[in-house]
Amino acid sequence: MLYRFIFSSIFLFLRSSGATHQSDMNNNPNEIDERSFYVDYERDTFVMDGVDFRYVAGSFHYFRSLPETWREKLRTLRTGGLNTVDLYIQWSLHNPKENEYVWDGIANITKIIEVAVEEDLYVILRPGPYICAEIDNGGLPYWLFTKYPGIEVRTSDSNFTREVKIWYEKLLPQVTRYLYGNGGNIIMVQIENEYGAFEKCDKPYLNFLKQETEKYTNGKAVLFTVDRPYGNEIECGQIPGVLITTDFGLMSDEEVDAHKDKVRSVQPKGPLVNTEFYTGWLTHWQEPNQRRPAEPLANTLRKMLRDGWNVNFYMYFGGTNFGFWAGANDWGYGKYMADITSYDYDAPMDEAGDPTMKYKIFRDIISEFIDIPELAVPERAMKMVPEPIIMSSVGGILSNNSRMLLGASEIKSDRLLTFEELHQHSGFVLYETTLPKLTRDPSELTINDLRDRAQVYVDEFYVGTLSRENAIKSVPISAGWGSKLSVLVESQGRINFNTLDDYKGILGNVTIQIYNEPFYKVLSDWIITRFPFDDLDKLSNFVATGENTQGVNERGIAMNGPVIFEGDLVHNDAVIHDTYIDMSGWGKGLIFVNGFNLGRYWSVIGPQITLYLPKNLLKQGENKIIVVELQKAPLCRLIKFSETAILDEA
Repeated sequence: MLYRFIFSSIFLFLRSSGATHQSDMNNNPNEIDERSFYVDYERDTFVMDGVDFRYVAGSFHYFRSLPETWREKLRTLRTGGLNTVDLYIQWSLHNPKENEYVWDGIANITKIIEVAVEEDLYVILRPGPYICAEIDNGGLPYWLFTKYPGIEVRTSDSNFTREVKIWYEKLLPQVTRYLYGNGGNIIMVQIENEYGAFEKCDKPYLNFLKQETEKYTNGKAVLFTVDRPYGNEIECGQIPGVLITTDFGLMSDEEVDAHKDKVRSVQPKGPLVNTEFYTGWLTHWQEPNQRRPAEPLANTLRKMLRDGWNVNFYMYFGGTNFGFWAGANDWGYGKYMADITSYDYDAPMDEAGDPTMKYKIFRDIISEFIDIPELAVPERAMKMVPEPIIMSSVGGILSNNSRMLLGASEIKSDRLLTFEELHQHSGFVLYETTLPKLTRDPSELTINDLRDRAQVYVDEFYVGTLSRENAIKSVPISAGWGSKLSVLVESQGRINFNTLDDYKGILGNVTIQIYNEPFYKVLSDWIITRFPFDDLDKLSNFVATGENTQGVNERGIAMNGPVIFEGDLVHNDAVIHDTYIDMSGWGKGLIFVNGFNLGRYWSVIGPQITLYLPKNLLKQGENKIIVVELQKAPLCRLIKFSETAILDEA
């Protein structure tokens, strides 16, 4: 009863706060017996408790920030003039394995909603089940591919709809008490996500999602879709009885008007909503950081607000693709481009949550149209720059002793198995076999349908790298190099947009040139070893008891497989601040801090050089840093730190 009283008191405060008393609202004198939020199609507006309502929201990905920082970041968002926060829900985070569910820590969805309540914010909930968000597989769990090979996700495929139904039965009952009509702060719930771009136009699937969502929302929040204003995408994603919204970024006044006309051609009446007003853009490895200028964006924002649009900034705070969560896109030369670890997105709040120039410019424009809280704009939080750390090589991961210490499991197979068949989300898989006697010198080794990157070794000596991104699938093997072939395949993240059947590993076959017809031989009799790097206890054990070998040659090149380095960041001050790890001089790999996977680095190619290190991961005294390096280490073996992010070094 005490909790219910406190909860109700909070919402009574919200209803009397500036969040609902905006300068462009028209008061309705009729008394309201119960809380209500709905669409008035005739007057092109939302109505909250009998009062016209418009929102200015910001996307915030709770799964890209530590829960200890949620309150501070949402308060900064509210101070920026926003009255609503937009929350995607990442299915794969909460349901990483079949029948396994996670609701605590960074996956505490009810906690982030409650923090939003306490920080005077309404919530737009976007449960997917597909969310894109540049997250691995668009937020769909990888094990769907394991359980149902060939599954057609985002369609009325009975296997997919069955799993969505189970997922919603676990998720949605947890959030129903937060729906606006039930006394909470969730005003809108999305159905699917940019479905028109998927080009399936599976209306039975969309109607299934609507019915499943309505089971739990029951008219207590507004349901909506979002689709891009191009071609027939809005029509493809349209669901009868569900509000249509669209999304676009930096546009001229004429383009904004054209997008309005496109929406009106399908939905003649109702509030105008830009569900994703892009403040920046996503960035891939091997390309320049995709920034968007502040002033032209400000002009687009002012145009929309002047014309009555409801706006959600995507992103307002981006954050970080911790661990293996970064996704990819089917773009570029090899029809594959992996996303960088930072999700800074050139947003109004940077990767550490500090306000940027865009934050202040957008705040001033918002204040022209709605009342904003009288809160001081926070200053950039202090950052620390610890002394450089000398990293020590523990040894390579491919030796028999290393495999045992890392707990790498081994399977014998006549054929190549995918990550999904091996029940492995990400990391690395090693495929090994014996080469036939070579009859050509060199002979071309070809890996067909590689997903995504392979380092090739003969008798445990590096001979080359193959790349899906760069459409390189062959490498020459010289006679006399040896007979043991080892292929270490790295998953660089599953495609998160449009194509959603991105199995990992080697999907085709591996061939070697021979003299006789048909001029190549398909290799078989494989020994397959898993290196998921998801068991941090085993990784720590490896560091504590490993071989302590050099692992790299005199030039710092890892010639015999990836090498693990370890070092200690010693912090004796009572106060700890955020910092950035500067990986200049290193090659490509992973970083773990006190057992937490910060994510991938690829500083030899960029554009991202630093990795954001939140203060919440550090402690007084010794902090263990572990680096899994695939390519090269600087001769000095130093890891440095920076006060600022370095994201533009392509």
